[in-house]
This record gives sequence, C-alpha cells and structure tokens, in this order.
Amino acid sequence: MNDFFSSLTRFVLRLLLVVAGLVFLCSVLVVASALALVWALRAAWARITGRPVSPWVMPMSQRTAATWASMRQRAGGFADTPASDAPPSKRSGVLPQVAADVTDVQAREVH
Repeated sequence: MNDFFSSLTRFVLRLLLVVAGLVFLCSVLVVASALALVWALRAAWARITGRPVSPWVMPMSQRTAATWASMRQRAGGFADTPASDAPPSKRSGVLPQVAADVTDVQAREVH
C-alpha cells in the first residue's frame, strides 16, 4: 500500500510540473503574439498614414555605449571575425617549455 501512494505521489508531482510548464509556455506565446500584433498594427498604421515604418529600438546612453565598446575591446574585438584574418602565431601552437618530447607517459594497450 505504501508503494502505491509513493507511485501516486510521484505521478501527481510529475503531472503538476508538466502542467506548470505548459502554462508557462502558453503565457510566453501569448505575450509574444501580443507584441507581434502590436508591432503589425503599428507598421500597418505607419503605411496607411504614409510614414516610414520605424523599428523599435532600445535607447542606449553614451555611458552605456562606452562601457559596451570597452568590454568588446577587452574580449579581443568582434566575435564574428574569422580566425583566418588573424596573424599567424610566432610559436605555431607549441609552448617553449613543452617543445621537448614528453617522456613520462607509458603507452599501453586498451582492452
């Protein structure tokens, strides 16, 4: 009897978690749909009145922009820069202290 109640409790808990996840998913979809509808109505109104459709933008202060640029500079530039544009390394991937052969590793057969 104890095993039955334990299994029932686990099932009910899982069911509640699935329902909570579905409620969260539905609420996110409703908010996204509402934003898309508002944006579409705004764009339609701009076209009807003959104004250009302007995108929604996030205003950024100069202080925030300077901080963003300094963080990007510290990170090494743009993340989308291809690696082929980087100058070749002088070491060619070999550290000076590891240039000699490694002798403390014994090869063995894997069974």
